Amino acid sequence: MATVPGSLIWEIVKRNNSFLIKEFGNGSQMVQFSKETNNLYNLNSFKHSGLANTKTVSIQAEGKDQAVVLATTKTKKQNQPGKLVHKSVMKKEFRRMAKAVKNQVGDNFYRPDLKDAALARLSVVHRSIKVSKSGVKKRTRQGVKTVGRK
Repeated sequence: MATVPGSLIWEIVKRNNSFLIKEFGNGSQMVQFSKETNNLYNLNSFKHSGLANTKTVSIQAEGKDQAVVLATTKTKKQNQPGKLVHKSVMKKEFRRMAKAVKNQVGDNFYRPDLKDAALARLSVVHRSIKVSKSGVKKRTRQGVKTVGRK
């Protein structure tokens, strides 16, 4: 079975697909976003499209524990949807996760043009899953000792 080129798929789906969100920006300018899974910036463009490109990158938070999932698509498994995505779960500190994303996306020649977008998405996802300390810092109830006069 022959695969369809990404540019042809993009020409078919760029104006009308189920993931497309059209909103008005400043004045009457139309802004288009996309909710597809492998789109790092959620922009409706060929570069960031998860539908039209064979090599895509996705970074998402995983469930209860503070883990981040880096998912990349395998180029040779395009006809097998069950085996298409390679997922790696990262539970390290942020600098190690950033280094792993940089190595996987940029330095291995997978999609070096998406390296900055992947690192920005990792930063946002890591910040969102980080548990913040709630409440105001409690004051101590001990009285301050004063030196008495004689």
